[in-house]
This record gives sequence, C-alpha cells and structure tokens, in this order.
Amino acid sequence: MLKVAMISKWHVHAEGYARSFNKEADACVTCVWDENPDRGREWAKQLEVPFVENYDDVLARTDVDAVAICSPTNMHADLMIRAAQAHKHIFTEKVMCLTTEECRRVAKTIEENGVVFTISFPHRCFPENLFIKQAIDEGMLGDITLFRVRNCHNGALANWLPDYWYDPETTGGGAMMDLSVHTIDLMEYITGMRVTEVASMNEKIAFPEPQYDVEDTSTILMRMENGAQCVVQSNFNIPDEASKWRVEFFGTKGRLLGDTMIGQIDGGKLNAVFIDKNVAYSAEQTHADDAGIEIPGDFGNMYTREIESFSDSILNGKPLVVPASDAVHVQRIMEKAYASGEELKILKI
Repeated sequence: MLKVAMISKWHVHAEGYARSFNKEADACVTCVWDENPDRGREWAKQLEVPFVENYDDVLARTDVDAVAICSPTNMHADLMIRAAQAHKHIFTEKVMCLTTEECRRVAKTIEENGVVFTISFPHRCFPENLFIKQAIDEGMLGDITLFRVRNCHNGALANWLPDYWYDPETTGGGAMMDLSVHTIDLMEYITGMRVTEVASMNEKIAFPEPQYDVEDTSTILMRMENGAQCVVQSNFNIPDEASKWRVEFFGTKGRLLGDTMIGQIDGGKLNAVFIDKNVAYSAEQTHADDAGIEIPGDFGNMYTREIESFSDSILNGKPLVVPASDAVHVQRIMEKAYASGEELKILKI
C-alpha cells in the first residue's frame, strides 16, 4: 500500500486525485498540507486524516511514502526538491515548474535521490488517444503529414475557475500554459516524433481588462522531425457545450478524426478513412466519413490509469506513463512557444 500526503488543494483537480488515491489505486491518503492552513484543515477533515502545518514535518512522517503536489505552480520546484531530498516519491500536477531551468534542477535532485517522479499528463491514458497511437504505430495512416488538436473550455466566460488561476506570477500563463502543455506532450507521445520548431500567437479576447493578465486564446504551429506540421489550439473562451476535445491526424494512407468532451470521460468516437491505394480525384469520389469507430472500453479512466502507473512504478517496479525527462522536454517547448509569440518569429527547439 502506497501512503500519500496531499500537498495543497490549490489545484482544481486536487480533490479528484485524493479520491483516486483512496478508492481506485493501491494507495491511500495519510495526511494533508496546504499553504493556506484554513483550507488545508477543512480538506483534512473531509478526508478524515491529519492536517500537518509544517511541510518538513510531512516529509519526516513514516506514514508518507509519496507526495501529490497540487500547489501553485511557482511553489513546485521548492516543494519537489525538498521531497526528493527526503526520499519521498513525487506525483505532481502540470506544469512541472515555471521554467526549464527549474525543471532541470528538480530532475537532477530526483535522479540523485533515486525517487519515482511522474507528472499529470492524463491524456496519454485516454482510450481514444491510445487507439490513435496504436493505429499510427501499426502504420495504418502511413507517413503522418498533418495533425491538429483543440483543447478548450469556457473558464473566461463562465468564470468557474478561481481568480488565482489567471495570475501569471503564480501559474506562468493562461490557456497555452494550462491546456496546450497537455496537447504538446500528447502529440509527441502519439506520433513518436519530437518537435523541432515552434511558432505561436496568443491573445486576450474574452477576459475583462485589467482583471486577468494571461491569454485566453492560443494557437501554436509546430514542425515535427519528419517535416509534418502540428497545430495546437487552446481557449478559455468557448461555450462549454461547444468545447469538444478534437484531434485530427492525416497521413499518406488515411486520416483519423476524434471528438469527445474535454477528455474527462471514458470512451469516445473516431471517424476513420484508411486506403490501400491513392486514386486520381473524380466527382464520384466518396469516403465513409460517417462510419464511426467505437473505442474499446477496456482502457479505463485516464486519471485512474496515471495514478495506478505511479503506484505500480513504486510498488512493483513497472515503467511510468510519464517520466521526468518528458516533463522537462515539454516545458522547454512551452518556453520557446511563449518566446515565439513575443518575438513574432519561428524558434528552433
């Protein structure tokens, strides 16, 4: 049994992680720490575990094997370095840290102390995405030439996220930092290709002035190592009913289009066209665009799977879904993407 300390309820997914550790994995929550003591005490009461006011005291507890970091992003580096030095395993919300340099320092400390680390990139575990990765790995689409992904919600319109979510000093950015980080990681994971160049445009359209100083609209264009182009779109300003998670992959042998909700449900639906031979265009040319491929249901919930991966790595020595090196790499792409938007030019990774 893996014994986990929940570190802060700042992040909107913190409660979900605590539930998963307690109910859906070979683990349990043993205590709570929070930079906001009142919030932490209330959460600990709900979880029926002790609240520990001093973080070092958490790390000294014998009933803590690992920490789940859900704190403000600008606290991540310090909390994770101290946890690694205390030989506690680390599960963290994204992004890993605010800068690539901080990420590298954390990764170095993790390696030096031999602890297990993973970051929450749950879309790697989403059934639809696993199916697409399998199709690409098996060559069903041929050579990948273009792919697009849209990840969005209505946070800037319905104001359902806390105000601190839009503080650049705390979070490091808006829609691109919060949402695009998932899709950049996912695109590299699915295709098995690295990003080589990046360009971005980021705007604040729906946020009231001057309340929030982060982007609510972001588009990133990336060139992959085989020359394929990838477009990542992220928004805080699309009505929830329309904020579908959508992926599109095109190759020399066909295409896959996927539509689901934002990614926090099981299952999904794909429309596919696979061809054995390219033919010249004609007016009679047709495609089975409406023939959806139902996704098998045996992949499991993506949040449960990532926590199970973390537990299995510690308890049973199994490989992680997301290693620390991938988290550092994605943060470097994010830094370059933001710099590209500011400098208005394409940047090499």
